[in-house]
Amino acid sequence: MKVCITEKPSVARDIAAILGATVRRDGYFEGEGWCVTWTFGHLCCLKDPADYTDMWKAWSLSRLPMVPPKFGIKLIDVESYKKQFAVIKNLVAQAEEVVNCGDAGQEGELIQRWVMQMAETKCPVRRLWISSLTDESIRDGFRSLEPAAKFDNLYLAGLSRAIGDWLLGMNATRLYSLRYGGGGRNVLSVGRVQTPTLALIVERQREIDNFKPEDFWELHTDYRGADFSAATGRFTDSDKAARAMESVRNLPLEIKAVTKKAGREAPPRLFDLTSLQVECNRRWGWTAEDTLKLIQSLYEKKVTTYPRVDTTFLSEDIYPKVPGILRQMTPYASLTAPVLAARIPKSKKVFDNAKVTDHHAIIPTGQSPSALVGLERQLYHLIALRFIAAFYPDCRFESTVVEAMAGDVAFKATGKVIVEPGWRVVFGTDKNDKADDGASDSDTPVLPAFTQGESGPHEPRLVKKSTQPPKLYTEGTLLRAMETAGKTVDDDELRDAMKENGIGRPSTRAAIIETLFKRGYIERRRKSIAPTPAGMALIDTIRDELLKSAKLTGLWENKLRRIERGDYSPAEFISELKEMIARIVQDVLSDNSGVRIPVVQRGADSGKEKSKGKEGKAAAPKAPRKKAVKSLEEIVCPACGQGHLLRGRSAYGCSRYAQGCTLRLPFEEYPAELTPAKLARKLASKKRDK
Repeated sequence: MKVCITEKPSVARDIAAILGATVRRDGYFEGEGWCVTWTFGHLCCLKDPADYTDMWKAWSLSRLPMVPPKFGIKLIDVESYKKQFAVIKNLVAQAEEVVNCGDAGQEGELIQRWVMQMAETKCPVRRLWISSLTDESIRDGFRSLEPAAKFDNLYLAGLSRAIGDWLLGMNATRLYSLRYGGGGRNVLSVGRVQTPTLALIVERQREIDNFKPEDFWELHTDYRGADFSAATGRFTDSDKAARAMESVRNLPLEIKAVTKKAGREAPPRLFDLTSLQVECNRRWGWTAEDTLKLIQSLYEKKVTTYPRVDTTFLSEDIYPKVPGILRQMTPYASLTAPVLAARIPKSKKVFDNAKVTDHHAIIPTGQSPSALVGLERQLYHLIALRFIAAFYPDCRFESTVVEAMAGDVAFKATGKVIVEPGWRVVFGTDKNDKADDGASDSDTPVLPAFTQGESGPHEPRLVKKSTQPPKLYTEGTLLRAMETAGKTVDDDELRDAMKENGIGRPSTRAAIIETLFKRGYIERRRKSIAPTPAGMALIDTIRDELLKSAKLTGLWENKLRRIERGDYSPAEFISELKEMIARIVQDVLSDNSGVRIPVVQRGADSGKEKSKGKEGKAAAPKAPRKKAVKSLEEIVCPACGQGHLLRGRSAYGCSRYAQGCTLRLPFEEYPAELTPAKLARKLASKKRDK
């Protein structure tokens, strides 16, 4: 008899159907020489401090640090877990071979290894390693089962992570709670990943609090409807800015050079888990946890591939399968037809074995999404469009730079025209997806035709602006900061290089953010995240940089990844953590500042919007927030009420000017530099004042 152990009942049911184990027993399926059983995720965990010695039952500074001579595991004390484990242990005792069918990742490997250890597995073990739960993928996986030993380093990395989190979390939480939380009456949660994440949020708040805005002025001029800006940059003195403007007011503007350059823009990369969470947060305000739950559900419904990945590339063995997947995506036939009409290019920007480790990027499996509804369908649509666009041609555009002079002052204007939209047509079919890459084509104006040597009158003006503080993190920008150890990185290739040193793993970052909400260390301010006074006080109290530095914690993460690759010793990693926690204990015990940090523990929904008003009464329902205006096309003409606004040479007009609408909003009253959102607010304010 061969025994398969899966991570959940639904996966066991799918695998059992493929293997012919169709007879349902108590806790497993049986048939064709197979028994397919399951866990409920984690059935086992590392032992608690009190399991090692009675001395560690009570919280006491004198007993720190707690370092067991050897770490052990135990069965989680839940009746249903105990019952299911008894089934597994009984089956394993009779098995000639066990197939580990756990989730194909570091955590999944750890979960299953612990269960097999507790069950005292003696027979040979092989590993099922698949990237989707489609019938074809399961069959392929069973045809190429791997020896369990091949994944030993993956297990050791997961084990080292768990032990490291225990050492730091158990000791530091007791240490800081006893020292700064009123003798332990107030639990101060400290962790290897959550504390540096909190430190990022606190640091950003400090930057905002300490920011002092400064006014500056920019010199612009309008010539033939084009906006030219002075090459001198910003002025910090209004008098100097005014003198510069007056020096060119009565002088002609002469065009010195017109440079046109062809450019191309590659399709956006496929999704890894972090980029998917970031995109969903940017578009719809979803939390990282919400997105993870939805994409996990899509994976279990077999319509998308394994979600907990940190690569945006596909392995080269997926290339021959792409046409089949595209053909099966029948709801998108109009978009896939142009791709299937020719040979699909095998671009290194999509297919690269060197950028893929355990799993490839998140893509559709080709299975029908017809049963999906609501948010799941919305998320699938996003993934499907990104996948299709990856095989479209680059977007080709022409950039124009016009250089001019007025007296001694140099000016410059830039414009951009899309020549061939390429992949952009994929997102152009859906108004919600048009700005998928986060940029708008309307941001860069189309310039009139200029000739070198031409000159004429122009209209100079000063634009007053102020320096802006950094923005609070959203969940999306916080995820990016965790991925790059706190550094702001916009370049995809540089971001890939820094993933090795990120904070946490893609699969755990959402849970870390939720933990900080539950602990009362952070709170929501609309779509943004801000630290609470308790969160700020905790970070201010922690003096050891290794506990709160995103960069240094990223180096620990790098060592865990090296353990996974087999080029770093797990024993050395644990030894370093033991030394670190001993030093932290010594430093905190020597602190006689008397600091006390009050923390209000919050419920699981603390990160959500509050539904109660003062004194526990139900708050009045709030009107839904209006969607932010991002383009002029969204602003209805205030004159005719039918067209939308257009930006002209010296004023805003209406798109129905050809039908007789005479709207004109001069730039003197409605500056050309206003964002669409600010322009819409200004128009609304004018309407209210009438």
